[in-house]
Amino acid sequence: MQTRTPLFTPVLIAGCLIILVSFAIRASFGVFQIPIAAEFNWPRAEFSLAIAIQNLAWGIGQPIFGAIAEKIGDRKAIIMGAILYAIGLVLSSMAVSPTAHQLYEVLIGFGIAGTGFGVILAVVGRASSDENRSMSLAIATAAGSAGQVFGAPVAEWMLGFMSWQNTFLVFAAAVLAVLALLPMMRAPSVSKAQIEESMGEILMKALKDPSYTLIFLGFFSCGYQLAFITAHFPAFVTEVCGAIDPTGMLSSLGINSTSRLGAVAISLIGAANIAGTLYAGYLGNRYSKKYLLAAIYTGRTLVAAAFIMTPMTPATVIAFSIAMGSLWLATVPLTSGLIAHIYGLRYMGTLYGIVFFSHQLGSFMGVWLGGRLYDIYGSYTAVWWIGVGVGAFSALVHLPINERRKTQAA
Repeated sequence: MQTRTPLFTPVLIAGCLIILVSFAIRASFGVFQIPIAAEFNWPRAEFSLAIAIQNLAWGIGQPIFGAIAEKIGDRKAIIMGAILYAIGLVLSSMAVSPTAHQLYEVLIGFGIAGTGFGVILAVVGRASSDENRSMSLAIATAAGSAGQVFGAPVAEWMLGFMSWQNTFLVFAAAVLAVLALLPMMRAPSVSKAQIEESMGEILMKALKDPSYTLIFLGFFSCGYQLAFITAHFPAFVTEVCGAIDPTGMLSSLGINSTSRLGAVAISLIGAANIAGTLYAGYLGNRYSKKYLLAAIYTGRTLVAAAFIMTPMTPATVIAFSIAMGSLWLATVPLTSGLIAHIYGLRYMGTLYGIVFFSHQLGSFMGVWLGGRLYDIYGSYTAVWWIGVGVGAFSALVHLPINERRKTQAA
């Protein structure tokens, strides 16, 4: 009788906790937009550029850390990432100029690369059985959303009784604390067939494949939309949303200001995405991943267009947060799973890291344009419509992808 492999393994549990902490901190940076700009009297574009640089550095660092993990070990890559993350946060707490913040965000971006999806999902993927892999990747991705649920509200709560500088220091300590989980991060060795193919051979095979190029291009809009919303949505809601009824349900729950609503909106997106990502993982085991991805990008495009065309009220903010959240990181287990299926597991970290660079190019543009166009026009409208356009583009480019396996090992 065939023994069923358990879904929850020590690797999956530890990976989820590491991603949760890493993404909780990353998702909170939008909350610091107004406090930091107000303290130093900076235009919105200055700290927006810092967050944009963080996202770009994360994208550059992702294939680097993927290669480090595959060459010298997963746990060493995670240690390097956590240390860089903590150093970047500590230095940022002492920064008093836009240039300093922007420089230190490079360290934070590399730190996220070492403790985020690229390295962790590759380990989880190798540690999972074929029948559990799509769901395991979805659970690890959902852990990032769980971090988002807590990150922004916790940061906003901490800012109520401590400075943003001290908040950064607490975050640095939390990043280092996850290193206690590393003994659990032991993935099984890869198969002989996978070892016989070198990284160069797999890379050349992928780079010559039009499908890999389409996956790369399609991931751009995911980064644009997610990073723009994470970095600017709290400030957008704070400034534009209609007043909260002091006798209504939101006020009774302690959400009595648009500032608090903005932080809670990021949390709601994360909460909704836990269910959305897990469902995407479930569907990914049963249906074509490329068509699921096209459907997700189409859904995002329609939700964003409807939101920007509707007057903003607390109700529309909540509705948008839940709808967009259900589609938020659902692309990650499907994209990483598609890469693992087509090109195998041995160099999944590096191949996913290269594709993720496109995601982070989009992140850079979404965050930077958000601040830049806000300073020029005094609103975020143009940035939203660009996001609608690139979302529609991503929905289309996934359709011609050939999902046939390009390697013997999967």
